[in-house]
Amino acid sequence: MAKVSVSLDADLVVEAMVLSGVGSPQDAVELVVRDYIERGHRTEARVAQRDEELRAVELKPRDVEG
Repeated sequence: MAKVSVSLDADLVVEAMVLSGVGSPQDAVELVVRDYIERGHRTEARVAQRDEELRAVELKPRDVEG
């Protein structure tokens, strides 16, 4: 996999290290980015599931009142 170098503010990296509990700046930032991506995938999955459930409800025939 290709590598990318990014310059970040030191305070931001230290905060990422503290929150992730990792002593390496590289590992801390990588964990934060991976977590962010995973959250996005989980959110997409929940939204897709909700949309499918709504479609299923909309497809049911309505009872005729009269």
